[in-house]
Amino acid sequence: MSAAAIEVRKVTKYFGDFPALRGVTFSASRGAVLALLGRNGAGKTTLLEILAGLSQPSGGEVRVGDSGQRLKSQVGYLGHGSWLYEDLSAEENLAFFGRLYRVDDLPQKIDRWLRETSLERFRDSRVSEFSRGMRQRLAVARAFLHDPSVLLLDEPWTALDDRAIEFLSDRILKAREEGKTVIVCSHQLREALQIADEVAVLERGKTAYQGAVDAELRARPEGLYERLS
Repeated sequence: MSAAAIEVRKVTKYFGDFPALRGVTFSASRGAVLALLGRNGAGKTTLLEILAGLSQPSGGEVRVGDSGQRLKSQVGYLGHGSWLYEDLSAEENLAFFGRLYRVDDLPQKIDRWLRETSLERFRDSRVSEFSRGMRQRLAVARAFLHDPSVLLLDEPWTALDDRAIEFLSDRILKAREEGKTVIVCSHQLREALQIADEVAVLERGKTAYQGAVDAELRARPEGLYERLS
């Protein structure tokens, strides 16, 4: 069995004639947190959508998790869209996704994630009444609900207050302790590198850097860009 939970080899993605990804290659170790960084338009979201099975590459190879299992059951994805239904309550949204993913002990797991995301007292409130931060917390609960082995988180700290940011960072580290593999795509360099074991940087659709996150990078995150030169 490979030590890598995610392997990307020479992946390309075209939108018409535009190459969003141009031969991206990197891997993420099992049980590690990898920070996927890069400027706007670098191809980060496009790559995460391919890893989540939401989009197909134009070329190259991708392996996520164990090939013998359904991709959907292995991956928890948090993207720019919340994937929440406005007219359903918080509990109804989680129940819908739980049935879709065939989650065992679903009522207990819904209770757990509403509690962990501090939404327990809003369980019967419709999502249309939620603030942006509350929607993001519910989307986090949705991504973790089915206990995936791989978590793909695109800008997960967006719209969260300091307390919620701390909760999510702690939850990502706990997921790593449980042996899960996490890719965190973020513009928040310091938050991402504080919890990451590995880092990959995309520039204009190409892999510009991949390496381990060491104490020097955690203390001085801006030093990452010096390593690109």
